[in-house]
Amino acid sequence: MQKPFYILLLCSTLIASTASSQNYTGGARSTALSNAFVSISDTWSTFHNQATLAQFNHFSAGIYYESKYGIDEFALAASSVVLPTSAGTFGLSFYQFGKGTFKEHKIGFAYAKQLSERLNAAVQFDYQTQHLPENADVFSFVTFELGATYQLTEQIKLGAHIYNPLKNGFNYPEEKIKLPAIFRLGAHYAFDEHVLVSFETQKESDHDVVVKSGLEFMPVQNLALRFGISGRPVQYTAGLGYSFKNVRTDIAFSYHGNLGFTPSVSIQYQLK
Repeated sequence: MQKPFYILLLCSTLIASTASSQNYTGGARSTALSNAFVSISDTWSTFHNQATLAQFNHFSAGIYYESKYGIDEFALAASSVVLPTSAGTFGLSFYQFGKGTFKEHKIGFAYAKQLSERLNAAVQFDYQTQHLPENADVFSFVTFELGATYQLTEQIKLGAHIYNPLKNGFNYPEEKIKLPAIFRLGAHYAFDEHVLVSFETQKESDHDVVVKSGLEFMPVQNLALRFGISGRPVQYTAGLGYSFKNVRTDIAFSYHGNLGFTPSVSIQYQLK
């Protein structure tokens, strides 16, 4: 089969499938780690587990771009802003997936709080919209996310997250489609400041469990190399990141056996 057939199939799946999660992730660092990121804290935690935002002490913001399978119509653009305060940490996130007559948007507003020396928790409210080629109307719904982290040891942190637990969805003229709830549970182990290993399981309602893992290490100061693998279907990821003063740039690539590579890049700024 030729690639155009898979492109057409993917278009049909993204637009018509009721099993689509409609919840995309952001950040090239997490992409390079196969999105085994539920316990890791960075600017893009607004897309993974908002509870890890409670660790932030400084303002941070970032932008992200992904070209899924190198197809311009499947581009994903996202942004994230993190604002720590004395009352807790606030996060604002946005993404747009698709171009032209097919677009999906999500705006999220998060609040994270440190509950104890080891325990953090968070909630995020989301507003999601969708525009389909065959309909001039814009469909939307509101949902929420819950997250928590626990520092088990000095090196091990656990993370748990749930998206759309009530299975809200789009109310089309023909019928109302409930979108799945997504459960994520994982952990990471920091051997030292130079090596990190992450592991995560993800379960969508009515779908099998997906296992994800990632490895990050810093061979030299300010440079990070990353690798990841996830299952069913198996996808391989890799990337690197470089930090200079208050700015970090990350690039990542993921590989699908039939559709090829997906490149992505993100740039983050953190006020210190």
